Amino acid sequence: MIIGPGKSGKTTLAAWLEDSSDIRRVQNMVYRKNTLDTPGAYLESPWMHHHLIAAAQDASCVVMTADAKGKREVYPPGFAKAFRVPVIGVVTRCDLAEGDCKGAVRQLIRAGIQPPFYEISIYDTERMKQLRRILDPYRPDASEPEKSEERRE
Repeated sequence: MIIGPGKSGKTTLAAWLEDSSDIRRVQNMVYRKNTLDTPGAYLESPWMHHHLIAAAQDASCVVMTADAKGKREVYPPGFAKAFRVPVIGVVTRCDLAEGDCKGAVRQLIRAGIQPPFYEISIYDTERMKQLRRILDPYRPDASEPEKSEERRE
């Protein structure tokens, strides 16, 4: 599940993780094979937070994004603690000269996320691949090969 403020790169990140070029903004949650993409409005509207928390029940992890270019804080203090699955902090758009990656990391810390934090840019293939390696064990089908191995033994 990917959450973050509007226009912070959530849908682009989800499309990249899905190996898809289908990038379009939507006003509701989008369930894909490996990702759940949530609209920024759900985070930016406090009365919608319970929808994010409920949707996380279907997730194996939550990726909370902070936009390096974003100046506005949208996460309530300690919000990450509302989730019962691992929460991973990702700073998006780190390639922008006017970006403030350190400020974005401070937002994630205030939201209750523990390090490490992953600073990415969709244009930095190595960092994107590193993030994919971090998230791969949380994919819904990640444990299936192990199960089939067990069956053979």
